[in-house]
Amino acid sequence: MKKVLCAWLLAGVIMACQQNQPTNDAKQMSPESFVRIDGQNLVRPDGSKLFIKGTNLGNWLNPEGYMFGFGKTNSARFINEMFCQLVGPDYTAKFWKAFKDNYITRQDVEFIASTGANTIRLPFHYKLFTDEDYMGLTVAQDGFARVDSVVNWCRDNGLYLILDMHDAPGGQTGDNIDDSYGYPWLLESEESQQLFCDIWKKIANYYKNEPVILGYELINEPIAPYFDNMDELNTKLEPLYKRAVKAIREVDQNHIVLIGGAQWNGNFKPFHDATYDDKLMYTCHRYGGEPTKAAIQTIINFRDSVNLPMYMGEIGHNTDEWQAAFCRTMEENNIGYTFWPYKKVDGSSFMGIVRPKGWEQIVAFSEASRGTYKEIRDARPADQEAIKQLMNQFIENCKFENCIPQESYIRSLNMQKNQ
Repeated sequence: MKKVLCAWLLAGVIMACQQNQPTNDAKQMSPESFVRIDGQNLVRPDGSKLFIKGTNLGNWLNPEGYMFGFGKTNSARFINEMFCQLVGPDYTAKFWKAFKDNYITRQDVEFIASTGANTIRLPFHYKLFTDEDYMGLTVAQDGFARVDSVVNWCRDNGLYLILDMHDAPGGQTGDNIDDSYGYPWLLESEESQQLFCDIWKKIANYYKNEPVILGYELINEPIAPYFDNMDELNTKLEPLYKRAVKAIREVDQNHIVLIGGAQWNGNFKPFHDATYDDKLMYTCHRYGGEPTKAAIQTIINFRDSVNLPMYMGEIGHNTDEWQAAFCRTMEENNIGYTFWPYKKVDGSSFMGIVRPKGWEQIVAFSEASRGTYKEIRDARPADQEAIKQLMNQFIENCKFENCIPQESYIRSLNMQKNQ
């Protein structure tokens, strides 16, 4: 009887462990199932060329102030603190859950596919894969669950997915876009670099058999140009990339790794070795300037020198005419693109969110001086229920069915299904 009981308990433990494994861990995919690199081209599993066209799911898993209509309250940490000061931490946690549940859904991904896009870039905060306090959660972070949902929606709609660590441990940029403390501490902190590599290894191990994922973009827009020691910081970027790639390759030999340039993904001079991995591609960003080949010639020259794919991960916030002209330039020069962002207030995106009537009360609080507790008390609106209703209405307004498609914007991006 004791042997039977032990066997039963052992079987239960094995079953429990199996149930906690990623679903994609049950099958071993062949390398031929994944997007691969052939010189400067990306190639689908069927042998056809993949020219990336798509959008970014910005703001969803890495909130940015301007997409809510805020100014100086411009990073995830600042926004969360402001909401906590405004309505308290418990209600803020409820807001973030509703935000994550409704800002991006299956309907949004289906709409993106209907435009002719073939790729989505998913920016995320590293804290979604740790036990740190983030968007209302701590030890029960839901990073894999959120990414899994997008993977499934992309699979059902024939889209590829790029995972972009937009906010890295310590901060890789030193500005609001990485939710940092005003300096790219990642480049100087051993502890942050180890955590950075550990998270990517965990993500890669989980998704190693998922061909919907085109690749892993290690960090977004590293090293802003503000710092006196910028050149020194730049020398530390390629060694960090190599370290992260090595960690990923310990568990995942299939996925492409995307490497972004320094100074807003625009400076590729710090890179001297394109041979340390056989599945590398590079990614650049650009806002403004002329929509011509001459304006991006240095990016083209670098791409040609390494003979690897180059992809414009972020572009946008311009006129329809400029965007149409620049899309033609990128196609003529074999540089795929995902426009930024998919959804925000005030348009300049695939989908426009209508500001709730009275939203300016929250904007005013976000802009007010809140450096002392007295300033917080003085700035806080008296009618808490009205403020909570505004936050609830923002959730309603951000739902797919309540957003406004920016039709001329979408037409300007040349998303027709021809690639």
